[in-house]
Amino acid sequence: MSTAEPLVLAVDQGTSATKAILVDRHGDIVARASAPVALATPAPGWVEQSAEEIWDSCRRVVAACLDGQDVARVATIGLSTQRESLLLWDRATGAPLSPLLGWLDRRTAGDHALLRAGPDAELIREVSGLPLDPMFSAPKAAWLLDRHDPDRRRSRAGELCLGTVDSWLLFKLGGAHLIEVGNAARTQLLDVRRCVWDERLTRIFDVPHEVLPQVVPSQGPFPGTRGLAPLPDGVPVTAVLGDSHAALFAHAGWQRGTVKATYGTGSSVMAVIPTATRVSSGLCLTVAWQTGGCPTWAVEGNIRSTGATVNWLAGLLGRPPSELAELAADSSEGVTMVPAFGGLGAPWWDENAVGLISGITLGTEAGHIARAALESIAFQVEDVVAAVERETGPVARLLADGGASSNPVLMQLQADTSGRAVERALARDLSALGAAHLAGLTRGCGTGPTWTG
Repeated sequence: MSTAEPLVLAVDQGTSATKAILVDRHGDIVARASAPVALATPAPGWVEQSAEEIWDSCRRVVAACLDGQDVARVATIGLSTQRESLLLWDRATGAPLSPLLGWLDRRTAGDHALLRAGPDAELIREVSGLPLDPMFSAPKAAWLLDRHDPDRRRSRAGELCLGTVDSWLLFKLGGAHLIEVGNAARTQLLDVRRCVWDERLTRIFDVPHEVLPQVVPSQGPFPGTRGLAPLPDGVPVTAVLGDSHAALFAHAGWQRGTVKATYGTGSSVMAVIPTATRVSSGLCLTVAWQTGGCPTWAVEGNIRSTGATVNWLAGLLGRPPSELAELAADSSEGVTMVPAFGGLGAPWWDENAVGLISGITLGTEAGHIARAALESIAFQVEDVVAAVERETGPVARLLADGGASSNPVLMQLQADTSGRAVERALARDLSALGAAHLAGLTRGCGTGPTWTG
C-alpha cells in the first residue's frame, strides 16, 4: 500500500451507462470515467442487456478512471448498481444463460407465473414490502427458470445462479454468489423485516433457494477483486448499494423531513423511516442499507418514466434531449402528457395504463408538448412525495440528483409544483459517491459528505 493519502474507487453500474469515480478523503472526485451500455428491445415490452457487456463496461471505466493514477493508493472499492434487473448463469463456467432482464422489462405482465401469484398478492406485499408488479425480480426469476430449468433440477443441484447486477459483478470480481441486502429487498423474494429469503415467497414463484445468492449486509463481507486491471488482485470491496440507496446515503438522507428524488431513466423517491411498519399500498417498504448489524428501512415510490420521457420526445422531435428544456414554452396551453409507456408505477401501480397526450389543438406547437413532458415529470414526483409525506410526516426539503436534476427549468417547475424547497446536489454521480462514502467509512478512510444547495 502506498504511503500517500488513500483513495476510494467507486463503480456505478446504471441502466444506460457505467461510471467510475476516484474519491479522496475530503470527498472530492479526482478522476472519473463513463461508458454507455446498450439496451435491446427484441419484442414489445421486453428490455434486455448483455451481462458480459456490463462486466466489460466496468473493466473499461475502471481502466480509464485510473489512467495516470497511482493505483497503489486505491484502498477500497464501492459498488452502486441498478436494481431489480436479473439474469441466470452457470455456476461452474460463469457463462450467462440469459440476457439481463432489465427492471423496465414487462414480459412477465401476462405470464402464468405472475398470474399464479395473483391470489397471494397481499401476502407478497406484506412480507416483501413490494406490490405484485413485473418490475420486480421474482416474476423474472420464474420466467428465466421456466425456460432454462423447467423442472428446477439444475437449480436444486446448485448448478445455476440467479442474480441481480450487484450479484453478477461480485461473482465476476471474486467468484462468490452474494447479494447485498438492499438489492435483495427489491427482488420480492426477501422478508424485508427479517432480511432473509422467505420460503413462502420462493414457493409462490417456484424459485429454489439453492439458485439464490447469499444475502449479506451493505458492508459485506465481500471477496477481494480480481481481473480489474490495472488494480492488483485483492483490493477489497467494502460497500455495495443499490443506486437509489447510494444516492440517498450520499445526500445524508436519514435526516428527518427530507426526501430524495433521483431523476434518471425513471425516478426513485425515497425517505428513511424509523421502523419497518406497513406502508400505504401506493408505496414500497425496502431496506435502504444495513450497517453495524442493523437494517435501515426506507419508504419508496418508483416512477417508470422520467428521463425516458425526455429522451422519447427528443427523438420524436429530432432534437437532442439537452435542448428540450430550451424548447419548452412557458405554458403547455392545456396539453397534458401521461408517460405510461410501460404502465404506471407509484403511487398508482397500474400495469394496464397506456401513454397518451391530450388537449391538442390546431394551435399546439412543439414547445407546448415539451412543456407538458417536463410537467409530467414534476407532477409524478410530487404525487409520490405527497404519498411519502403521509407516511413520514411533513416533508420540507426535496433532495434532487440524477441527470435531469441539472435542468434548471425542470427543478424550478418541481419547486413550483411541490411548494417545497428543492435542493439540487452540487456533485455529479451521487450514486457512485454514496458507494464511495460507505466504502471509505468501512475501510477507515472516510470520504466526507456531499453537500447540497
